[in-house]
Amino acid sequence: MSEAISLMKGNEAIAHAAIRYGVDGYFGYPITPQSEIIETLMAEAPWNTTGMVVLQAESEVAAINMVYGGAACGKYSMTSSSSPGVSLKQEGISYMAGAELPGLIVNVMRGGPGLGTIQPSQADYFQTVKGGGHGDYKLITLAPNSVQEMADFVGLAFDLAFKYRNPAMILTDGVIGQMMEKVKLPDFKPRRTEQEIREQCPWATLGKTPERGPNIITSLELDSASMEKNNIRFQAKYRQIEANEVRYEEVKCDDAEYIIVAFGSTARICLKAIEMARQEGIKVGLVRPITLWPFPAKILNEYAGKVKGMLTVEMNAGQMVEDVLLSVNGKVPVEHYGRLGGIVPTPDGVLDALKEKIVK
Repeated sequence: MSEAISLMKGNEAIAHAAIRYGVDGYFGYPITPQSEIIETLMAEAPWNTTGMVVLQAESEVAAINMVYGGAACGKYSMTSSSSPGVSLKQEGISYMAGAELPGLIVNVMRGGPGLGTIQPSQADYFQTVKGGGHGDYKLITLAPNSVQEMADFVGLAFDLAFKYRNPAMILTDGVIGQMMEKVKLPDFKPRRTEQEIREQCPWATLGKTPERGPNIITSLELDSASMEKNNIRFQAKYRQIEANEVRYEEVKCDDAEYIIVAFGSTARICLKAIEMARQEGIKVGLVRPITLWPFPAKILNEYAGKVKGMLTVEMNAGQMVEDVLLSVNGKVPVEHYGRLGGIVPTPDGVLDALKEKIVK
């Protein structure tokens, strides 16, 4: 088993981790700044080694529906894209949630709206955690802030998706997708056999066996009362995920008088801003949500009674700030600082915003 340290882009780490995890099928479509995922998979040719299927679909819509089909068979199926491409996948994502199908979607965000820019953004937060498709559903959402987490979160996302029979998203951005860092890739896992899939996923459509009835995968229910029961069951599952799967990181929060809340690449920038602030005698800490859904509302609510103010730093016009406001429920002032259109905030900019909006 490999213990080697490699130097690679975040996008490349996603691809290598998928092969090593034992993914059965990747279905995607090229779009900047995530094209290295499918390019790396094609270069590695895992169909010759693990048997993994790698296919460039004719469109983003086709890709997500291929993931749906693979997931319905209990297979580890995934896709990746960037913001406009993920918009096209939303109907299929909603179908997967409604059919309770596990699968992985990777979004390497770029600036928008529309075609926007190819530079990084975090403006797909609402789309991801508030439900970009139709209906009352949730996506398990992981937000890596390093190339190492890009690799680690592939396996974690699939584990959570299959544990709860719910699609999962790795929500990252062009900074993490394109930057190069050292990474330790996971060990190789063999792909599961059909018998193992039958045992682990008794709901899978792998063909009827004599001892059970047919498995039917659908998100359609024409009877309103039955559909309400389905939705109530979904909501109960979401509450279970919220109770068990919240993940976050705290940095220098023990003595903090102010808290910065940031995810992904902006959280890394905020670490330098915190260092600079503390050199000036301003006691600032960082709470980094690792799961954007389920959101770490409880820990933020606890800090709301201890600190003087909170600042969210995001590459958008103010999206996660709404969840922070809901979390603290008016206990403490909350402000937002963001850069738009693919511009990455600087530590100096974060520190200036902290002084202007919160410290005062």
